[in-house]
Amino acid sequence: MPDLSAPGRHVSPAQVAELLDLTVDDVLALVHQGRLRGARMGASHQWRIEEASIVDYLDEQREEARRIALWRQSDTASFPEMWGVVRRD
Repeated sequence: MPDLSAPGRHVSPAQVAELLDLTVDDVLALVHQGRLRGARMGASHQWRIEEASIVDYLDEQREEARRIALWRQSDTASFPEMWGVVRRD
């Protein structure tokens, strides 16, 4: 597994796929979508992915999951609770 703390390093799509439990095609699709930063490098022009972009992608996924959880909580909350209004009878 690549060391994600070292800045400026690049890893192969296969290494990223193993780390994220995806296929290599899925990793390349994420590169083409701009969700992972990568470039073709070397004489054989093979794809390499910036390790820092993997961390950014995981942070993005974590934030998206957090927002979805908050949205689901808001669906179950009553409107007075959402607006901070408490009825006192």
